[in-house]
Amino acid sequence: MANYIHVVLTEDLPNVGKSGELVRVRPGFARNFLVPRGLAVGATAENVKRIEHEKRVAETRAAKSKKAAEELAQKLASVKLTITKPVGEGDRLYGSVTSRDVEEALAAQGFVVDRRRIELDTIKALGTYQVPIRLATSVTATIDVTVAAKS
Repeated sequence: MANYIHVVLTEDLPNVGKSGELVRVRPGFARNFLVPRGLAVGATAENVKRIEHEKRVAETRAAKSKKAAEELAQKLASVKLTITKPVGEGDRLYGSVTSRDVEEALAAQGFVVDRRRIELDTIKALGTYQVPIRLATSVTATIDVTVAAKS
């Protein structure tokens, strides 16, 4: 029996390899874990070609989405939001400003951004804050959010 066999990974696996890589693994690991879970396929010429094609398609799709994210980041760089909230003694907010409030303020200006991409700790005081928005893996936009007292 062979000491090692070659398989093509279909998903990224820590300590094994990245999706689309041709890796050398023990036969039992491939037969009992990787193949039944759909994490790898045998390294036939047909499977290698199919995985390489899927990888190229995914890279093209990722490049398009990154370009769209960069364009959105340029537009968001000039955005300045003002959020009004009721305040109490010492200009302390009742409640706080959250990513949901920022999402709604951006939607009012015509920008559609998922609130899970807004990297904001809760704001509990008046002032101006820099709020980063993660649009893609390596694309982040920063917007100015001013929290003002509601009259």
